[in-house]
Amino acid sequence: MKKMTTLMLAALAYAGASAFAADYPNKPVRFIVAFPPGSATDIVGRLYTQKWTEMWGHQVIADNRPGAGGSIAAAIAAKSTADGYTLLMHSSGHTVNPSLYAKLPFDTLKDFVDIGPLAQQPNVMVTHPSTSYQTVQDVLKAAMAKPGALNFASAGVGSGTHLNLEKLKLMAKINMNHVPYKGSAEALADVLGNRVDFYFAPISTTLAHVQGNRVRAIAVSTIKRSSILPTIPTIAESGVPGFDFSLWFGVWAPTGVPQPVINKISQSIKAAGNDAGVKSKLAGLGNEPMEMDPAQFAKFVRSEIEVGAKVLQAAGIKPQ
Repeated sequence: MKKMTTLMLAALAYAGASAFAADYPNKPVRFIVAFPPGSATDIVGRLYTQKWTEMWGHQVIADNRPGAGGSIAAAIAAKSTADGYTLLMHSSGHTVNPSLYAKLPFDTLKDFVDIGPLAQQPNVMVTHPSTSYQTVQDVLKAAMAKPGALNFASAGVGSGTHLNLEKLKLMAKINMNHVPYKGSAEALADVLGNRVDFYFAPISTTLAHVQGNRVRAIAVSTIKRSSILPTIPTIAESGVPGFDFSLWFGVWAPTGVPQPVINKISQSIKAAGNDAGVKSKLAGLGNEPMEMDPAQFAKFVRSEIEVGAKVLQAAGIKPQ
């Protein structure tokens, strides 16, 4: 009788969750964005939130809460009501932060449900056109000649642009000065103003500047060249064999959101990503598709946490 009662209660709970999911969403949904307006995460995220507003018939609101490598936004999302109406939109930096910060106000694995990725894109190593740096080799030679003298911007401590820098320093055996900013827009502004030497700019935030010759693109971070900037070489083919780094974006929910709701959001990610208009805009900004169900994404997130930990440990970066 006890076993039967347990099974009946489980069946009723699942039925209730399924009914809740069938009606989801029936009011506005809040997406907490981990980086500022104009950042790569924000640009990609808004393509999806705009499409979801259309698909769901309810406003999907992008709420930018930048700071601490996206940890401020993650902390807010982790403490929100687990009903699917507050979600987190973050970058690959979410998987770096557990190794970068000694104490986070949340547990990256226990306090979140991994829903799915949105897209991935290369970072582009850029400098001001007035500098003498034309190739990766120019940068490496200068860094070796004067260790720590070159200033390299990032979108913030723990961001994907920061980890990209640390991976380059490690693989090329060089030392450069890390200059963290509040976001990509601020970092790029100082490259445009020739106040910082380099930045691994997400391609979506710098494409127009590259095409307008306002910054010089030296190399892309991925193992393959970007289809949107096919003449720009990769770092791997420019003297750092095997170098590969991509910036990716995903969606998480606080733990406790019913699985049927998680599945519905996952299906909505897939539907929006396959929409011709969204797909075209993503590709036009240099993004590549990423399609995973929640279980696949959860496995991917855990593997990325391990990779980030190894890079930071090898680089000698201790948790702050």
